[in-house]
Amino acid sequence: MRDWTGKRYWLVGASEGLGLALAQMLSRAGAEVILSARSQDRLDAAVATLAGKGSAVACDVADRASVQAAADQIGPVDGVVYLAGVYWPTKAQEWKAEEVEAMCDVNFTGCARVIGAVLPGMVARGSGHVVITGSLSGFRGLPGSIGYTASKAGVMSLAECLYADLRDSGIDVQVANPGFIRTRLTDKNEFTMPFLMEPDQAAREMFEHMNSDSFKKSFPLVFSWVFRLSQFLPDWAYYRIFARK
Repeated sequence: MRDWTGKRYWLVGASEGLGLALAQMLSRAGAEVILSARSQDRLDAAVATLAGKGSAVACDVADRASVQAAADQIGPVDGVVYLAGVYWPTKAQEWKAEEVEAMCDVNFTGCARVIGAVLPGMVARGSGHVVITGSLSGFRGLPGSIGYTASKAGVMSLAECLYADLRDSGIDVQVANPGFIRTRLTDKNEFTMPFLMEPDQAAREMFEHMNSDSFKKSFPLVFSWVFRLSQFLPDWAYYRIFARK
Protein backbone atom coordinates (compact mmCIF):
# COMPACT_ATOMS: atom_id res chain seq x y z
CA MET A 1 0.00 0.00 0.00
CA ARG A 2 1.15 3.51 -0.79
CA ASP A 3 1.15 6.17 1.87
CA TRP A 4 -1.21 8.75 0.39
CA THR A 5 -1.12 11.16 3.33
CA GLY A 6 -0.29 14.65 2.18
CA LYS A 7 0.60 13.56 -1.38
CA ARG A 8 -0.55 15.89 -4.18
CA TYR A 9 -2.28 14.21 -7.13
CA TRP A 10 -3.52 15.94 -10.27
CA LEU A 11 -6.48 14.12 -11.80
CA VAL A 12 -7.31 15.27 -15.31
CA GLY A 13 -10.83 14.45 -16.47
CA ALA A 14 -12.23 14.20 -12.97
CA SER A 15 -15.38 16.30 -12.82
CA GLU A 16 -17.67 13.24 -13.03
CA GLY A 17 -17.80 9.48 -13.59
CA LEU A 18 -14.69 7.38 -13.05
CA GLY A 19 -12.44 10.39 -12.48
CA LEU A 20 -14.57 11.83 -9.71
CA ALA A 21 -15.07 8.45 -8.04
CA LEU A 22 -11.31 7.89 -8.02
CA ALA A 23 -10.68 11.41 -6.71
CA GLN A 24 -13.04 10.73 -3.82
CA MET A 25 -11.16 7.52 -2.95
CA LEU A 26 -7.78 9.24 -3.05
CA SER A 27 -9.15 12.05 -0.90
CA ARG A 28 -10.46 9.62 1.71
CA ALA A 29 -7.02 7.95 1.71
CA GLY A 30 -5.42 11.25 2.71
CA ALA A 31 -4.18 12.69 -0.58
CA GLU A 32 -4.62 16.28 -1.68
CA VAL A 33 -6.34 16.12 -5.04
CA ILE A 34 -6.41 18.73 -7.77
CA LEU A 35 -9.22 18.17 -10.26
CA SER A 36 -9.16 19.37 -13.85
CA ALA A 37 -11.69 19.35 -16.68
CA ARG A 38 -13.11 22.02 -18.94
CA SER A 39 -16.12 23.06 -16.84
CA GLN A 40 -15.29 25.14 -13.77
CA ASP A 41 -18.83 24.76 -12.41
CA ARG A 42 -18.68 20.96 -12.56
CA LEU A 43 -15.23 20.97 -11.01
CA ASP A 44 -16.36 23.17 -8.12
CA ALA A 45 -19.29 20.82 -7.47
CA ALA A 46 -16.93 17.84 -7.60
CA VAL A 47 -14.47 19.37 -5.13
CA ALA A 48 -17.35 19.91 -2.69
CA THR A 49 -17.81 16.12 -2.50
CA LEU A 50 -14.23 15.43 -1.38
CA ALA A 51 -13.48 14.29 2.16
CA GLY A 52 -10.14 16.07 2.35
CA LYS A 53 -8.14 18.85 0.79
CA GLY A 54 -8.93 19.49 -2.85
CA SER A 55 -9.03 22.19 -5.47
CA ALA A 56 -10.23 22.75 -9.02
CA VAL A 57 -8.23 24.07 -11.96
CA ALA A 58 -10.10 24.28 -15.26
CA CYS A 59 -8.12 23.03 -18.22
CA ASP A 60 -8.70 22.15 -21.87
CA VAL A 61 -6.40 19.24 -22.74
CA ALA A 62 -6.84 20.00 -26.44
CA ASP A 63 -5.04 23.33 -25.91
CA ARG A 64 -1.34 23.15 -25.05
CA ALA A 65 -1.30 26.65 -23.56
CA SER A 66 -4.23 25.77 -21.31
CA VAL A 67 -2.50 22.62 -20.09
CA GLN A 68 0.75 24.44 -19.37
CA ALA A 69 -1.07 27.26 -17.57
CA ALA A 70 -2.86 24.73 -15.38
CA ALA A 71 0.37 22.89 -14.61
CA ASP A 72 2.10 26.16 -13.71
CA GLN A 73 -0.77 27.13 -11.42
CA ILE A 74 -0.81 23.74 -9.70
CA GLY A 75 2.94 23.45 -9.21
CA PRO A 76 4.86 20.26 -8.37
CA VAL A 77 2.75 17.15 -7.88
CA ASP A 78 3.55 13.68 -6.56
CA GLY A 79 1.31 12.04 -9.13
CA VAL A 80 -0.81 12.63 -12.21
CA VAL A 81 -3.74 10.52 -13.38
CA TYR A 82 -5.01 11.00 -16.92
CA LEU A 83 -8.70 10.12 -17.26
CA ALA A 84 -9.96 12.62 -19.85
CA GLY A 85 -11.70 11.18 -22.86
CA VAL A 86 -14.37 11.77 -25.49
CA TYR A 87 -16.22 9.17 -27.52
CA TRP A 88 -18.62 8.87 -30.42
CA PRO A 89 -19.43 5.48 -32.00
CA THR A 90 -18.00 5.86 -35.51
CA LYS A 91 -17.79 3.51 -38.48
CA ALA A 92 -15.35 4.08 -41.31
CA GLN A 93 -18.29 4.37 -43.72
CA GLU A 94 -19.70 7.24 -41.63
CA TRP A 95 -16.47 9.12 -40.89
CA LYS A 96 -17.04 12.44 -39.13
CA ALA A 97 -13.77 14.32 -39.21
CA GLU A 98 -14.50 16.66 -36.31
CA GLU A 99 -15.42 13.82 -33.95
CA VAL A 100 -12.61 11.50 -35.01
CA GLU A 101 -10.03 14.25 -34.63
CA ALA A 102 -11.45 15.23 -31.23
CA MET A 103 -11.10 11.65 -29.98
CA CYS A 104 -7.49 11.54 -31.14
CA ASP A 105 -6.70 14.99 -29.77
CA VAL A 106 -8.31 14.59 -26.33
CA ASN A 107 -7.76 10.89 -25.65
CA PHE A 108 -4.19 10.59 -26.92
CA THR A 109 -2.55 13.93 -27.66
CA GLY A 110 -4.15 15.48 -24.57
CA CYS A 111 -2.55 12.76 -22.48
CA ALA A 112 0.84 13.54 -24.02
CA ARG A 113 0.35 17.26 -23.30
CA VAL A 114 -0.46 16.69 -19.64
CA ILE A 115 2.39 14.26 -19.05
CA GLY A 116 4.77 16.56 -20.89
CA ALA A 117 3.81 19.36 -18.52
CA VAL A 118 4.63 17.44 -15.32
CA LEU A 119 7.17 14.76 -16.22
CA PRO A 120 10.28 16.99 -16.50
CA GLY A 121 9.77 18.07 -12.89
CA MET A 122 9.40 14.47 -11.75
CA VAL A 123 12.56 13.50 -13.61
CA ALA A 124 14.45 16.37 -11.98
CA ARG A 125 13.24 15.31 -8.51
CA GLY A 126 13.74 11.60 -9.17
CA SER A 127 10.25 10.72 -7.96
CA GLY A 128 6.67 10.67 -9.20
CA HIS A 129 3.70 8.57 -10.17
CA VAL A 130 2.12 8.58 -13.64
CA VAL A 131 -1.17 6.75 -14.20
CA ILE A 132 -2.75 6.50 -17.65
CA THR A 133 -6.25 5.24 -18.44
CA GLY A 134 -6.35 2.98 -21.48
CA SER A 135 -9.20 0.68 -22.47
CA LEU A 136 -9.86 -2.95 -23.28
CA SER A 137 -10.80 -1.65 -26.73
CA GLY A 138 -7.21 -0.59 -27.30
CA PHE A 139 -5.76 -4.09 -27.58
CA ARG A 140 -6.87 -4.61 -31.19
CA GLY A 141 -8.97 -2.86 -33.84
CA LEU A 142 -12.74 -3.09 -33.44
CA PRO A 143 -15.65 -2.28 -35.76
CA GLY A 144 -17.53 0.98 -35.25
CA SER A 145 -14.72 2.37 -33.12
CA ILE A 146 -12.75 4.64 -35.44
CA GLY A 147 -10.98 7.26 -33.36
CA TYR A 148 -11.65 5.87 -29.91
CA THR A 149 -9.91 2.50 -30.21
CA ALA A 150 -6.96 4.02 -32.07
CA SER A 151 -6.53 6.77 -29.48
CA LYS A 152 -6.69 4.30 -26.59
CA ALA A 153 -4.15 2.05 -28.30
CA GLY A 154 -1.96 5.14 -28.51
CA VAL A 155 -2.09 5.94 -24.79
CA MET A 156 -1.48 2.29 -23.91
CA SER A 157 1.62 2.30 -26.10
CA LEU A 158 2.67 5.64 -24.59
CA ALA A 159 2.46 4.10 -21.12
CA GLU A 160 4.62 1.18 -22.25
CA CYS A 161 7.26 3.57 -23.62
CA LEU A 162 7.25 5.59 -20.39
CA TYR A 163 7.57 2.42 -18.32
CA ALA A 164 10.49 1.22 -20.44
CA ASP A 165 12.34 4.52 -19.99
CA LEU A 166 11.52 5.19 -16.34
CA ARG A 167 11.95 1.82 -14.65
CA ASP A 168 14.17 2.16 -11.57
CA SER A 169 14.17 5.95 -11.94
CA GLY A 170 12.00 6.62 -8.89
CA ILE A 171 9.03 7.41 -11.13
CA ASP A 172 6.27 4.79 -11.13
CA VAL A 173 4.29 4.37 -14.34
CA GLN A 174 1.02 2.46 -14.47
CA VAL A 175 -1.74 1.91 -17.02
CA ALA A 176 -5.28 0.75 -16.27
CA ASN A 177 -7.43 -0.70 -19.06
CA PRO A 178 -11.10 -0.78 -18.05
CA GLY A 179 -14.00 -2.28 -19.96
CA PHE A 180 -17.43 -0.67 -20.18
CA ILE A 181 -18.24 1.90 -17.46
CA ARG A 182 -21.66 3.48 -17.11
CA THR A 183 -21.07 7.12 -18.09
CA ARG A 184 -22.53 9.70 -20.45
CA LEU A 185 -20.07 8.37 -23.04
CA THR A 186 -21.22 4.75 -22.95
CA ASP A 187 -24.83 5.98 -22.94
CA LYS A 188 -24.22 6.60 -26.66
CA ASN A 189 -23.85 2.88 -27.34
CA GLU A 190 -26.87 1.13 -28.78
CA PHE A 191 -25.54 -2.40 -28.19
CA THR A 192 -25.50 -4.55 -25.07
CA MET A 193 -22.35 -3.88 -23.05
CA PRO A 194 -21.08 -7.00 -21.25
CA PHE A 195 -19.76 -6.65 -17.69
CA LEU A 196 -20.91 -3.02 -17.49
CA MET A 197 -19.38 -1.40 -14.38
CA GLU A 198 -20.54 1.50 -12.28
CA PRO A 199 -17.97 4.31 -11.84
CA ASP A 200 -17.37 3.37 -8.19
CA GLN A 201 -16.59 -0.24 -9.17
CA ALA A 202 -14.09 0.84 -11.79
CA ALA A 203 -12.54 3.38 -9.41
CA ARG A 204 -11.97 0.63 -6.82
CA GLU A 205 -10.16 -1.42 -9.45
CA MET A 206 -7.97 1.55 -10.36
CA PHE A 207 -7.27 2.46 -6.74
CA GLU A 208 -6.22 -1.12 -5.97
CA HIS A 209 -3.93 -1.02 -9.00
CA MET A 210 -2.41 2.29 -7.90
CA ASN A 211 -1.65 0.70 -4.54
CA SER A 212 0.20 -2.16 -6.21
CA ASP A 213 3.64 -2.53 -7.73
CA SER A 214 2.33 -3.82 -11.05
CA PHE A 215 2.54 -1.86 -14.29
CA LYS A 216 -0.63 -2.91 -16.09
CA LYS A 217 -4.14 -3.91 -15.05
CA SER A 218 -7.00 -4.84 -17.39
CA PHE A 219 -10.46 -5.31 -15.93
CA PRO A 220 -13.02 -6.79 -15.41
CA LEU A 221 -10.68 -9.79 -15.34
CA VAL A 222 -12.81 -12.36 -17.18
CA PHE A 223 -13.91 -9.86 -19.85
CA SER A 224 -10.31 -8.73 -20.33
CA TRP A 225 -9.29 -12.27 -21.34
CA VAL A 226 -11.31 -11.87 -24.54
CA PHE A 227 -9.28 -8.85 -25.61
CA ARG A 228 -5.89 -10.00 -24.41
CA LEU A 229 -6.21 -13.43 -26.00
CA SER A 230 -7.44 -11.86 -29.26
CA GLN A 231 -3.91 -10.53 -29.78
CA PHE A 232 -2.75 -14.08 -30.45
CA LEU A 233 -5.37 -14.84 -33.11
CA PRO A 234 -4.25 -14.69 -36.74
CA ASP A 235 -5.90 -11.93 -38.76
CA TRP A 236 -8.17 -14.27 -40.71
CA ALA A 237 -9.62 -15.70 -37.49
CA TYR A 238 -9.82 -12.42 -35.57
CA TYR A 239 -11.67 -10.47 -38.24
CA ARG A 240 -13.99 -13.37 -38.99
CA ILE A 241 -15.11 -13.15 -35.36
CA PHE A 242 -15.01 -9.41 -34.68
CA ALA A 243 -15.44 -7.59 -38.00
CA ARG A 244 -18.89 -6.52 -39.13
CA LYS A 245 -20.36 -8.06 -42.26
